[in-house]
Amino acid sequence: MSTVLGVEQPVLSSPPDVPGVSAAQRRSASLEEAIRRDPGRFRVLTGDRPTGRLHLGHYFGTLHNRVRLQNLGVEMFLVIADYQVLTDRDVADHLTEYVEGLVLDYLAVGIDPDRTTIFAHSAVPALNQLLLPFLSLVSTAELSRNPTVKDEIANSRQSSVSGLMFTYPAHQAADILFCKANLVPVGQDQLPHLEVTRTVARRFNDRYGSGAAVFPEPDALLSAAPLLLGTDGTKMSKSRGNAISLASSADETAKLIRGAKTDADRHITYDPVTRAEVSSLVLLAALCLNRDPHRVAEDIGAGGAAALKRTVTEAVNEYLAPMRARRARYAQERTYLRHILREGIGRANAVAESTLDEVRTAMNALY
Repeated sequence: MSTVLGVEQPVLSSPPDVPGVSAAQRRSASLEEAIRRDPGRFRVLTGDRPTGRLHLGHYFGTLHNRVRLQNLGVEMFLVIADYQVLTDRDVADHLTEYVEGLVLDYLAVGIDPDRTTIFAHSAVPALNQLLLPFLSLVSTAELSRNPTVKDEIANSRQSSVSGLMFTYPAHQAADILFCKANLVPVGQDQLPHLEVTRTVARRFNDRYGSGAAVFPEPDALLSAAPLLLGTDGTKMSKSRGNAISLASSADETAKLIRGAKTDADRHITYDPVTRAEVSSLVLLAALCLNRDPHRVAEDIGAGGAAALKRTVTEAVNEYLAPMRARRARYAQERTYLRHILREGIGRANAVAESTLDEVRTAMNALY
């Protein structure tokens, strides 16, 4: 095992090649084994943009995994990327509400602010000072062809795109590297985004490191996120009104599920390829019940869409009940939410200032 400025880097071997399994998946399997052996070796950076309430897609896609890593003993940094929503006027106008809403959702699902550092991007000046040297290490062509940036631009619904949009990969590199995170949970589609961070770290070390690595090159921990569709059969999204938010009431949840799209076949089966909408509902029930989706479908059988939706509604509402109770309790303690943010921001600032000092020393920019 090697050490990068106080952050231990586990030396891992990849399992043998398996047909159909990518190198990133094999690497993630090795990382999971190392986490189980010694979680204290790892530091994770992950987070969300404050664009509204988190939903079940977020929970089963990322939030559940964050709580798992936290409870295993991995050091966690959770960024609320408020600077990254300045391109969206509608969101920016409700920023305080959305930031506090994110903190509520985090607490509701089991994020522990004593073990996970929760902070707002904009409140850590030293982190944001890393953006300029990082931007000097990547070309405009590299930024513009990043798949995530291209997708953001294509879906921005704006007549023109601000320069901030192009800096997203470098912003993310600063978010990850300020705390020297060596592990970032991502989906397969986010690997190119993380590769920019690895490139920035490598180029900084090559240009300024003088033989010593200032930054780790963080690994991707691929999540096996289940594919949950929205109630209209399209991608689950806050903006489309087709998602069950963690803050939804039991009645709101039941109404959304009653209106969910299914198909004309009365016999319920789990077949994600040919019956995507029905299978997504079956999978949602299975996740909440901790059961195999094929078995859930078999139990419903000829009961049809009505029985399926009844099963899903009961499973989801029972699963979310303790989270809703925690969220409601914390929602009455707004001063506590601000306290959590202040504490997290204080810890993040201390780490960022230390990293910025190292960067200035490496760049010979101490005056």
